[in-house]
Amino acid sequence: MNTDALKSSRIVLNDSLEEIEDELYKKGCTDGLPVIPPTEERVARMIEHNNLDPQQVIATKVPPQNGIATVEKIAINAVMAGCRPEHLPVVIAAVEAMTAEGFDLFGVQATTHPCAMVAIVNGPIAKTLDINSGSGAMGPCWRANATIGRAIRLIMLNLGGAFPGKVDKSTQGTPAKFSFCFAENEEQSPWMPFHVERGFKPTDSTVTVLGLEGPQDINGQDATKAASFLRILASSITSAGTSNFRFVTGSDLVICLGPEHATILGREGVSKDDVRDYLFEHARVPLNLISEEHLIARKKAPAQHGEFDGVSPIPVVLNKENLLIFVVGGAGLHSSWMPSWGGPKHRAVTRLIRV
Repeated sequence: MNTDALKSSRIVLNDSLEEIEDELYKKGCTDGLPVIPPTEERVARMIEHNNLDPQQVIATKVPPQNGIATVEKIAINAVMAGCRPEHLPVVIAAVEAMTAEGFDLFGVQATTHPCAMVAIVNGPIAKTLDINSGSGAMGPCWRANATIGRAIRLIMLNLGGAFPGKVDKSTQGTPAKFSFCFAENEEQSPWMPFHVERGFKPTDSTVTVLGLEGPQDINGQDATKAASFLRILASSITSAGTSNFRFVTGSDLVICLGPEHATILGREGVSKDDVRDYLFEHARVPLNLISEEHLIARKKAPAQHGEFDGVSPIPVVLNKENLLIFVVGGAGLHSSWMPSWGGPKHRAVTRLIRV
């Protein structure tokens, strides 16, 4: 195992796990939870397992601190998060996606909005790594989900500098900032997987990233017909308080349909495009629910907020393409939706996972 190729600075401590935990915590390198000590051996093992050059640069800067994301730096954070070596390619692809040109990682990191970086995995690798897409996919108890999402957060902290109250200005924060990773339930979807919609092959594996609020439940237990459920779905995502509505400038909004809800739509021949068309037409906020200040701002800056005639209800997104639809979860008539951070044109980015 070649540890000589590792260039990161060393911290020499006793073997006491408590001392290591305390030192890393004092340095602001952790999320507050215990971490796996990133020893030379553990980091080298993770990199060698994937046959990678530790000094390969994945991203020249991770905003706002603009740390350089090398394979070695990413592996260090992945080790601390508890990732297995085979999880590293997913984390690397997520770093590529969230540092892609046009993706406002600076805004996601520094905003007062309570958003977290979500990583949604598609393709065969989800099964290979046991990334949960079924019951409780957004919750605990799956190592891959928990550690991959956590590694991304630690990278945002240690390379991007997003420490709460300093760079991360989120007013209240969100528990989704600890870890936010799951896979699409492609097997129980009546439609093509999300990554295939985006031009990838079914045999490809991808990760899609976006700054989102935590999941908000859509309780559709009394909707057994497509028309009924679409009505519930439209009313659920219609909120004058979300950033998607406040910044109607082309930012994406994510809807995760439970398999039972997706089945109701699919068996009646409703496509994803049909869902988007319906929601764009009906998920609109009546003016009597909107603050006077917001209405004045819309009248003064229509180019920023979208067309506004002063009378008609206002859509929650600028274009129907801003409605991203996944199938996630297990049994039960529940779905969820997640408003985005809402910065100007905050769009999801999907990257290929290279194993």
